[in-house]
Amino acid sequence: MNRGIDQAESTNHADPTATTRKPLSLPEVSRGMLPVILWPAISLLLATLLWVTTAITLTDERREAEISALAEAKALSQTYSEYIARAVEQIDQLTLLIRYQWERSRQSLRLEDLSSQGAFPMAHYALTTVINAEGRPVTANRPMGSVLMQFNDRDYFVYHRDNPSRALRIGTPIVGRVSQVPVIQFTRRLEREDGSFDGVVLVSVTPGYLTGFFDGSRLGRLGMLAVVDADSIMLAYKIGTSISEDESYASSNALRGIPPFSASQQNGSLIGPEWFPDKRPRYAAMIPVAGYPLIGVAGIAQEEYLLSYAQTRRNILQAAIVASVILLLFSALGSAWSFRRVRHKQQQLEVQETYRLATEGGNEGFYMLRAIRDRAGNVVDFEVVDCNERGAWFYGSCREQFVGARLSQLNGPAYFPVVMELYRSALQSGFYEDEAKIPPGSPIVVEWVHRRLVRSGAGLAITFRDISHIKAHERELSRMANEDALTFLPNRNWLKHHLPGMLDVARQSGSALALMFVDLDNFKNVNDSHGHSAGDELLRSAAERLKSLVRPGDHVVRLGGDEFTVILHPVEHQDEIAIAATRISQAFHHPFDLVHGKHAIGASIGISIFPRDGYDAEALLKNADIAMYQAKSDGKGHFRYYEQSLAERLKARLDMERSLQLALSQNQFVLHYQPRVDTLTGELRSLEALVRWKHPDLGLVPPLEFIPLAEETGMILRLGELVLEEACAQISRWKAMSLKLVPVSINVSPYQFNHGDIHHTVTACLQRHRVEPGLVEIEITESSMMGEHAEVSAEMTALRAMGVKLLVDDFGTGFSSLSQLQRLEMDGLKVDRAFTSELVKKPEGEVFFRAIMSMAHALGMSVVAEGVETEEQLQALRAMACDEVQGYFISHPVPAADAQALLQRRFLLSSHDEAALTAT
Repeated sequence: MNRGIDQAESTNHADPTATTRKPLSLPEVSRGMLPVILWPAISLLLATLLWVTTAITLTDERREAEISALAEAKALSQTYSEYIARAVEQIDQLTLLIRYQWERSRQSLRLEDLSSQGAFPMAHYALTTVINAEGRPVTANRPMGSVLMQFNDRDYFVYHRDNPSRALRIGTPIVGRVSQVPVIQFTRRLEREDGSFDGVVLVSVTPGYLTGFFDGSRLGRLGMLAVVDADSIMLAYKIGTSISEDESYASSNALRGIPPFSASQQNGSLIGPEWFPDKRPRYAAMIPVAGYPLIGVAGIAQEEYLLSYAQTRRNILQAAIVASVILLLFSALGSAWSFRRVRHKQQQLEVQETYRLATEGGNEGFYMLRAIRDRAGNVVDFEVVDCNERGAWFYGSCREQFVGARLSQLNGPAYFPVVMELYRSALQSGFYEDEAKIPPGSPIVVEWVHRRLVRSGAGLAITFRDISHIKAHERELSRMANEDALTFLPNRNWLKHHLPGMLDVARQSGSALALMFVDLDNFKNVNDSHGHSAGDELLRSAAERLKSLVRPGDHVVRLGGDEFTVILHPVEHQDEIAIAATRISQAFHHPFDLVHGKHAIGASIGISIFPRDGYDAEALLKNADIAMYQAKSDGKGHFRYYEQSLAERLKARLDMERSLQLALSQNQFVLHYQPRVDTLTGELRSLEALVRWKHPDLGLVPPLEFIPLAEETGMILRLGELVLEEACAQISRWKAMSLKLVPVSINVSPYQFNHGDIHHTVTACLQRHRVEPGLVEIEITESSMMGEHAEVSAEMTALRAMGVKLLVDDFGTGFSSLSQLQRLEMDGLKVDRAFTSELVKKPEGEVFFRAIMSMAHALGMSVVAEGVETEEQLQALRAMACDEVQGYFISHPVPAADAQALLQRRFLLSSHDEAALTAT
């Protein structure tokens, strides 16, 4: 298309010249009589020379056209191979990101969240999913329907399951089981911490992803692109500049086979028509894709590329025929020799003009320069002796004005020496080729050009091609790969490629560099309470605030989620780091004004310093992360420098984590039971099951030392199942002893409630031990009620339908609301010990407690006071008619054997309390 437009424009410029050309006048014919046979002989000789010359010229023209076509095919193939490498690298980086997020989130990653944040902007991403070790998809970037799918029969699943390699695998095109469209599947192995198989990251793209975004304007209407893997299997194939993905897949199936390319054919070759469905031969070249087992193939249709040559051939043949006819006429008419010479010269000029006009059909600017030398033989300037209209356009001129100009006239004083140095070097070496960004001061009107300079006689033949659009596309791809789509900050990929360079600069200059790992505190609360749109808005505001708090030369990077990195360089004194960290920490104490209202979050900051805390990017990031973790553990909202002791503490935590995993596998846990009694009578109403870790070396470990770690690591799911199993087994044992039973309440953590199938787990356990549902109560914290409303409501409805009672534990310390309590229909409410301890200290304590009781009773819930430790508190609760009490004043948590005695005793208040009750 571009060639046709350029040729039309060039023709428009040439027409005025053709219409104004003056016909030559006939010269005087020689009056001497020439031999009769001389003119036919001369005509025959000239005709023979003419046609021999024509044949040679056409042969050279075709050879040059074919050489140019092969070079163009190689350049296109090289560009396309680089395009495929960038495209596959994006997918490669995406699978690495998902694998990292999956392993970092401990298998709780939700790709739906990443999709809503713009992690999958391409329409050609047919499906992105994480498949677990059983072959079931656990999360995806788009809904997968209600049918439970299995992928364990897929080749890629079997390959990753049996092969420990964590490298990217590229599959062959198939029809996607979920998307139902032709896709190419890119997969990567997932592993657990012990290195065992944990599933597969799958990114499916349509074949058009490898062809659709490539700028194929140079391919022409019949150009060909193809991607072949190492086994010579066609992954994607298309002809022309616009083709649908379905057609691309169909064309791939219709291909006659894979042409016999070899390593030597990277320079291109002519492929016969038998290899293509449209029976057209093409100049094609193949280039291996850097870093991946793929080959990029690009081909130019022979008939399209040789259009210019065909036109030239027609013009030359026409000129030769005309010359032959003229020679015959000369022979027949005996025209004067001067007329033949003038006519011959005119024909030569016409041929040259036709040839020049034919070159206007290309997209390249063409110049012929003549070297101008001084008396010493030094080249001091160049003169334009010929060019096409496209060439003059590059300098913002027309051909008539451009021909005859000198480089010293075309270029300003500042830029002329630069051009002369390049052109002299090309004239001396004979060849020069590059891609150049046009600097300020140059008269060339485009941003980027591809230049090719070839010595021709005593001058230069130069071609210019505008590649500004290609460079713009490359910049956009680079920006997409290195910029966070939500905050527009540099991303983790940018940090990976640029931080090592900053460290090299710091190392050479002897200066320090500080790396801050910034994690937003309580960010999850905003996401849970107001949705991900509010979370995204908060992240954008946090990014803007961070950028406003650092120096112009510093960098703010978003690593992912609510984690940011700030790079300070150069750093002369450590005080500069402390000032910057304090400024960030204090700034995040101020609430953010969002659409849903004001939200206050903090920022915990870990700091590592080069070269003190590490010599490479990985060590600095790891140590800053350790320091940030300690800042959070110390209370959040401030900063902490990395210290070796922090790493030792982290090691101790990892040791504790491994010990906890061993304890779960060996069931080193026992249950203690704390009674809950009627406030007035002291009658036993329920027993709360409390887990204790019976460590072989440390003895009995209280829950506060291991429950938080179990929740952070996800081991709380297994621990919760053990507690439920042991509690039901103990109820069954007491039942076999014919004791009068009371319900046993079991605590369920927020993580366990939101990630486990609680009601199915409870049902199976009750059936296994033959325990009635009324003998089990479930205690859930307020934060457990903050999950997705539909899922929370469904779980609680299923539990209550079984006959299991639900209690809100530690009420007053979370984020629940009256609407949630009313909607979820809880059976009981356990008031946190913080309110109980304030009952007898000041009047406000009783006011708050009465308000909670009134609310709970209005919603039909019983009230349990936790943490009753004194008789004074008990009497105050009796006066307020609280339903039940629990605490050390009644009984400490006791082993199962002692709990049996409580069941037999039934009334647990002392005789003094009973006397007080009688008096009441």
